[in-house]
Order: sequence, then structure tokens, then C-alpha cells
Amino acid sequence: MSTNASSVDPLATLGSLPGVADSVDSVRKAVDRVYGHRVMRRRSNEITSEAALRGARGSAALSGADWALEEVRRRTDFGVEPEARTVGAALRLTAEAGQLLSIWRQSPLRVLARLHLVAASGAAGDDTVGRPRLAGEAVDEPLIEAPLPDASEVTGRLDGLAELIIAGSSAPALVVAAVVHGELLALRPFGSYNGLVARAAERIVLIGSGLDPKSICPAEVGHAEQGRAAYLAAFEGYLSGTPDGMAAWIAHCGRAVELGVRESTAVCEALQRGAA
Repeated sequence: MSTNASSVDPLATLGSLPGVADSVDSVRKAVDRVYGHRVMRRRSNEITSEAALRGARGSAALSGADWALEEVRRRTDFGVEPEARTVGAALRLTAEAGQLLSIWRQSPLRVLARLHLVAASGAAGDDTVGRPRLAGEAVDEPLIEAPLPDASEVTGRLDGLAELIIAGSSAPALVVAAVVHGELLALRPFGSYNGLVARAAERIVLIGSGLDPKSICPAEVGHAEQGRAAYLAAFEGYLSGTPDGMAAWIAHCGRAVELGVRESTAVCEALQRGAA
């Protein structure tokens, strides 16, 4: 997607693509239902914590560390083998996302740098951490095999994305979140953990927009549940830049939120029965 700022709001334009309005409406209704659950009135903090754990597990699974939820819950050491580092990075990002909401609208690039710094925590002496990659620097991103934009293109498109976020948009939160997610996957601006950072940024948009203010609708769960193949196929639609491709990516992200809602609804029901 071209993210050059102009008098036309390109994100709002995406909201008018065929089928996108239906996705937006379906997501809003699903979110409203879980927020109206009786357990949310008394135990919303527990739902938020559980959603964070499950969201981190889902994001890590898409990045190649597909651990059982209970394994993620019980482990305390995430600093040794690669899969453990991926899970640890996902957990740290999920915890950090809620702390960055006030900065996002003023300085999204600062937030993205912080997210990468948090994800890559422990990479002492690595001067690539927390900054966009430079020309010639490698990218370790096991899932995404699309052509890698060069460093100068990354800088320009990141600046354009930041301008759009700072300017604000009349587009629905789902559309903005999907574009932020897709653009970061396309650019892979950092040397590592780009998928985790992209999904954390999506989470920030969904929370900060007011769609999911308590962070109880983990889209990462839904992305993982739909599977890697579906995730990559939808992302190909984003990369195509065509109306149909963009609509398919937004719909995929919408379905991910709905599946996250279903997950948290199940947690609410378990708490209501006294089984969790």
C-alpha cells in the first residue's frame, strides 16, 4: 500500500472496499457481545491477563514457536533456545503494548523502535536493535518470504505510515490495524522479530482506537487459529495492493479479532462456571 500523506485519507478509502464494511460491522458486534458478558463487570482484569497470555502464545506460534498454552504459562526461562526466545519476546511485547498507547499517536516510530528493543531484549552489543535496518543488513524473519524492500524504501514508507497515524483517520479501527500490521510485515524494518512487532502494533491500534480498550480480544489468537497458510495467503493480498487483495487482508484481520473474541468469551464462561 502507498502510504504517502495527501489531502485524501487513503485508510478511509479502504473502508469503502466491497465487503470491508461487513467485516467491520461483524467485528464490532462480536466485541460488544464479549464486553457485555456479565463476568466482565467483576473480573475484567483476569480476562485481560488471560487474553494477553493467549495472544502472546498465538503470535509466537506464527513466528515458529508453537507451544501449548500451559507450557507458556508454566515456563519461566525464555532465554536459551530460539523457540524459547521467541515466546519470551511475544510475552514481553504483549505486556509492553498497553504502556505505549499515549505515545503511539504522537510518535509511532518511537513506539516501533521500543517494541523491537523489548522483543530483542538480551541481545547485548547488537547495534541493530531498536532501529530500522540499514542498507546491506540481513533480516531474520522465518515466516515471511516476500521480496524485501531496500532500506531507503523502508525509511520512506515508515515515515508515510507515521504521518497517517499522527494525522488521524476516519477509517474504522479494524482497517487501520490491518494496514499497520500488513505494512510492517511487508517492510520488515528490523533485523529480527518483525512479525511479533507487527502483531503487537496491531494490538496497540485496536486498544488505542477504543475498539478493544481493555485488550480482551486477542487478534493474535485468531491469526494463529486460522493457520500460517491462510495468514500468508491473506498477506499476499495486502502485498498485491489490489482492492480485492486489500479487502481480503482486512477481512482476515477481522476474522482474527472475532476468533480472539470467541477465545475470551470461552474464558468468561469458564470463570462463570468456576472452572478457571
